[in-house]
Amino acid sequence: MLDAPAPRNDDERVAALRALNILDTGSEERFDRLTRLATKLFEVPIALVSLIDQNRQWFKSVKGLSVSETPRNISFCGHVVFCHETLVIKDASRDARFADNPLVTGPPHIRFYAGYPLKDIDGYVMGTLCIIDSVPRPFSSEDLQNLTDLGQMAERELNAIQLATHDSLTGLSNRRGLEALAEKALKYCVRHNVPASLAFFDLNKFKAINDKHGHAVGDQVLKIFSAKMLEKFRDSDICARLGGDEFVVLMLDTTEQQAALAIENFRELVAHSSAEEKLPCSIAFSSGVVFYNPFRHASLHELLQESDKLMYQQKAKS
Repeated sequence: MLDAPAPRNDDERVAALRALNILDTGSEERFDRLTRLATKLFEVPIALVSLIDQNRQWFKSVKGLSVSETPRNISFCGHVVFCHETLVIKDASRDARFADNPLVTGPPHIRFYAGYPLKDIDGYVMGTLCIIDSVPRPFSSEDLQNLTDLGQMAERELNAIQLATHDSLTGLSNRRGLEALAEKALKYCVRHNVPASLAFFDLNKFKAINDKHGHAVGDQVLKIFSAKMLEKFRDSDICARLGGDEFVVLMLDTTEQQAALAIENFRELVAHSSAEEKLPCSIAFSSGVVFYNPFRHASLHELLQESDKLMYQQKAKS
């Protein structure tokens, strides 16, 4: 086995990583949404945002593994830090650098690996966004571009440009983040003939809540609603706050009927949250649900327009 080599400027690189104050922190939705989408997009069991510390690789986001770190010397991602470029291993059991690696000979029995280098603003490689499979597999130029796109989003998050795709109050994607993730997700649905549905939510009487109870309570309502979205919808779904009291969820592998049922179940969950959280007001919402048809919806914008129109029709009746 070839230990992951360290770059000559590794001391400075590690210092830059530790200065981010991100090591050993809790999970964050802005990273978790990327690993969730990566497992779905590439149909792999494991996706990581891995950060390479002095003697370990630590996972800021992990999908498909039960551990939070492994030794640096056996890490595949350590090789990415050294070479400064995307590393693709189609069959690790046939690669002399990795064939006798304990991560290959034992759990998780890595065969396929692809890792994109996450660089800070000074060019130091902090770690990777990587995908892993236990079987050998090909990796096309389109796959490489998709991994690069997701990796660049993770890179922006690490470099505090995360505000461009992240709603700081709720932890959900904002409109720009939704657009970036949904573009990949909808392409996946078209390519694999997977159904998808989009739901548009608008909180009822939210202005009245702010006026009567103050903006602190209003912010609490938004946070609770967002938390309930993440609780109810699946890891593969994309939840976002568009602004104000408007939210959307893009549900993958979901028919129109399944989406309607999911929304009604979500409505019940939200209705009970007021008492659970001891709020001085109730939380309710109007919604519009649209089944994605690539022949009718040329873009996410058209999906949003149609679902927004349906939402306002429901709100007018309430």
